[in-house]
Amino acid sequence: MNYTRNLLWIALVAGLAMLMCSSCIEDGFTTSSSDVLAFKSDTVAFDTVITLQGTATKQMVVYNRSKKQISISSIKVAGLASKGHFHLNVDGVRGDEFHNVEIRGNDSIFIFIEARLDEMEKDEPTLLEDRLEFVTNGVTQYVLLSAWGQDVVRLNGDTIDHSMRLTANKPYLIYDTVYVKEGATLTIDAGATLLFHDKAAMRCAGRMLANGTAEAPVTFRGDRLDRVVGRTSFDIMSGQWGGIIFTPPTMNNVLKHVIMKGSSIGMHCSAYGDTIHCALKLVNCVLTNSTSTCLATATCYVQLIGTEISDAAEEVAYFAGGKVQASQCTFANYYLFKLPSLPIVNVFDVEYSNGTIGKIKADFNNCIIHGLCPEINEGDLADFNVYLRYCLLKSPGKDDAHFINCVWEGDPQFLTVRDDYIFDYRLGNESDAIGKGNPDLCPAEARYDRYGNDRSARGAIDLGAYVWVPVPEDDTN
Repeated sequence: MNYTRNLLWIALVAGLAMLMCSSCIEDGFTTSSSDVLAFKSDTVAFDTVITLQGTATKQMVVYNRSKKQISISSIKVAGLASKGHFHLNVDGVRGDEFHNVEIRGNDSIFIFIEARLDEMEKDEPTLLEDRLEFVTNGVTQYVLLSAWGQDVVRLNGDTIDHSMRLTANKPYLIYDTVYVKEGATLTIDAGATLLFHDKAAMRCAGRMLANGTAEAPVTFRGDRLDRVVGRTSFDIMSGQWGGIIFTPPTMNNVLKHVIMKGSSIGMHCSAYGDTIHCALKLVNCVLTNSTSTCLATATCYVQLIGTEISDAAEEVAYFAGGKVQASQCTFANYYLFKLPSLPIVNVFDVEYSNGTIGKIKADFNNCIIHGLCPEINEGDLADFNVYLRYCLLKSPGKDDAHFINCVWEGDPQFLTVRDDYIFDYRLGNESDAIGKGNPDLCPAEARYDRYGNDRSARGAIDLGAYVWVPVPEDDTN
């Protein structure tokens, strides 16, 4: 009986061994010229690359479709781009040229590529192309490497103590904190771009004039110009840089057609309790995507006209004391990374160091306040000098002395699709904001929205920062 059981066991082991051997990968190397490499793509493309600065790493996979092992005689960058340097990491090893790289049958290896470009001595982005060259079994194959190189003007913790102009010729790359001193005026031309490195910021005790237009806005953003993954831009990432801080005795700052995105602290403005002279005026601007608050003001006079303030981990805007006049503005919070627990707009009195109270005086006219959290401070506004006239709100409610002719439980039908990373606060075709505004509350500077659309063209004023433009039914955005 034991003898029979042993024979069965030996037969089973032998059968398994034969099965395993028959399924083994062949260890021999193929030398056939028909056995070459396969690539998922014939191009590795970098987005705009700031010259003299390293890039994010791109990844590619090299496949061996043969059953046998394959030996790559040579992997190197051809070196065709005189001002471009592409550096390699092949299967975990860094270098510029590799020889006799083996890939087992039906297997693959990873190659990681970085780019560092010399200055182009040009204002406009310049395309650089090179080739990643593979020689296998006597056959040469290429993968195209491409990058757009962009020269920049670098500001590294500079102090601006005189009048200075930033042009649209080249972007400005800002490190550390740039300081505009009292008495100095920083003028920013239409189309200028300010790129802020990690934690970089701008502090202004003087005056800032940003002269963007609908066709050529001024842009404040982080210096990551590549993509998070796939086609998803780094624009969705907040906290890439510090912010813009206006500090006393700053006054008469005027920003038109400014797009500010991806900051940590947003835009701050404070003054010495002066509510007579305007400290900060925003016209047709966008302040969006902050890891704290997009706009914070304290004890100063601020005017907001045709401006979008959107998407923050805390309030999109808070106003501590002072005077606020907001006309034709959109305050929206659909922040991507968490559900904010604070209201979209926070308005409150502030206590000065001497014990006196700085009362808030705020008017919101023809505005939209909407999102994933409460619109404004909890409770009523009976103790505050705050008024909302012809505003669209998500919450149910009714008009009173502080809420006048408002649209309650309104749906602006924003073109935002949060799950697809689309944050577009223009109005959908069935928006409750269409034609609900009061023309008498629309200032002359708000006649055209930031896209150049005329608010008075249809004879009715839409609420919020944007004029409704019919959306084609097949437009998925």
